[in-house]
Amino acid sequence: MSTMQNPADCHSQSTQLNVALGHASIRGVKAINEDAVASHIPEQQHALVSKGIAIAIADGVSSAEAGQEASEYAVSHFIEEYYLSPDTWSVKHAGQKTLSAINLNLFKKSHVFTHQEKGYLCTFSALVIKSQTAHFFHAGDSRIYRLRNGELTQLTRDHAINIGGGKNILARAVGMDNVLQVDYGKSPLEVGDVLLLTTDGVHDFVSPAALIDILSQTNPPQVQCDQIIEIAQAAHSDDNISCAIAKVVQLPQESRDDFSNKLTRLPFPPDLEPGMTLDGYRIEKALFASSRSQVYLVTDLETSTQIVMKTPSLNFEDDIHYIDRFIQEEWIGKRINHSFVVKIITQNRPRSCLYYLMEYVPGKSLDKWMLANPLPTPKKAITLVKQIAEALAAFHDAETIHQDLKPANIMVDDAMHIKLIDFGSVFVAGIAEIFIPIEHQGALGTATYSDPYYIQGQNTGIQGDIYSLATITYELFTGELPYGDKIEQSVNANDFDKLRYTSASYHNPIIPIWFDRALEKGTTLIQANRYRSLTDFINDITRPNPQFLKDDPTIKNSKGLLFWQLMSGFWVVLLLIVIVLFSTTT
Repeated sequence: MSTMQNPADCHSQSTQLNVALGHASIRGVKAINEDAVASHIPEQQHALVSKGIAIAIADGVSSAEAGQEASEYAVSHFIEEYYLSPDTWSVKHAGQKTLSAINLNLFKKSHVFTHQEKGYLCTFSALVIKSQTAHFFHAGDSRIYRLRNGELTQLTRDHAINIGGGKNILARAVGMDNVLQVDYGKSPLEVGDVLLLTTDGVHDFVSPAALIDILSQTNPPQVQCDQIIEIAQAAHSDDNISCAIAKVVQLPQESRDDFSNKLTRLPFPPDLEPGMTLDGYRIEKALFASSRSQVYLVTDLETSTQIVMKTPSLNFEDDIHYIDRFIQEEWIGKRINHSFVVKIITQNRPRSCLYYLMEYVPGKSLDKWMLANPLPTPKKAITLVKQIAEALAAFHDAETIHQDLKPANIMVDDAMHIKLIDFGSVFVAGIAEIFIPIEHQGALGTATYSDPYYIQGQNTGIQGDIYSLATITYELFTGELPYGDKIEQSVNANDFDKLRYTSASYHNPIIPIWFDRALEKGTTLIQANRYRSLTDFINDITRPNPQFLKDDPTIKNSKGLLFWQLMSGFWVVLLLIVIVLFSTTT
């Protein structure tokens, strides 16, 4: 008997998927074991979120001489190739593509031995548990069951034809034809659900009542698998005997798909006025309104706390892409937990309309702060820049690109603490099924601060966010933009090619050359010449990069060079003081 148990206990956090697994397979009364069963739990959290947990079982067709090889090949290659598929593929697409390749390979193997009548055929059932959903793929007469609240439900249907005399023949199997017709389905999961995969050596000899009795017990899945095998043997099973069990111990927070399924059915709220009440929240005043959304200050009547409600604009009530993006904002915000990023508030009661809640952040937006504080001291400016960089790092740690970093999306309070407050243009790499099940159309972001590559339909990832941060840094120290106002009218490659970087020292003569060159590298329109990490950019604006301290060709005399050296020394000392002060207060 070959056995395995591997619980998917992902650090025991409430936001993680936790599934206990077990499986077993024996040859029984037969000379060889033509069944195969395997499972995989990714070690990396990213893979667990983007691909899920996979379990597969197969039964080699007895009349095909290569049934054993077929089942082992199908199971092992499904597990391996599913996890090699692009993260941008949905579970359905990845599973079907993987199975199609496996099927075609086995079909071709069978045809090599046509004259020897050696066929590579097997039944196949696979289960992928991702987020709060069980996805299954099936061909043949192996089975997948779900036990919930004492009721056993068969999720798959047998692809078999009764030819009389108590005999069945397979109507579908992997390797039978060059095109595989595979059943795909999905089922929402609940904590406590037990999923069972079996070959006919089990379900033809073990009654549903016996299965329910075993699966309802608190024994670990591996113990339950061994019990099922023993009962099948005692019932004189005449076939190989194999099963696998997945017990749902804990489910993660709702995925983007889960949000979409629930929230896209909600109506848009009407325009709200002060004094109106919606779902227990009293509208106090409108904080912001545009053609795309409204933001209100509201009071939770249960707790008397003030929070912010964001609602979609009625202008987009029939725009599925807009709805998808709005729903995405809430889910992204819940994934990122950082002191410099606005917190999304989890709803504690049902919603009657489409909206979401955030913490109330006092203060003013950075664009208004800069108007009130033109050319702030280097200490204040660097303090703000470092906080913004930390907030962006929290996004990047979650494999998330902000794409629309601009002063209007950054709040500054009286204590000089910032909050990023907008998630509307965020892109998440690697988990497209969860984050973007609907393709977003049109460029996102704001031309003044967003990476020009975004405007042209290209995604530069982290480098794009660094470009935006460098642009804001330039504006903080100069009151201007690195390419002037013309960048706002630029829409294509030709327009951007005509732009030229304006030295920051042109607007602010005390800026040292090493600092200016760091800004130039951060905002360059040539992607290959940009910073590749936030850390490198922050390092270069807080201490001189030796590469930037080479003599500037525009400096013609030693007095000019001495001036820059003295100013650079002054900036180094000042910025080191800022770094020490900042590290002690955060």
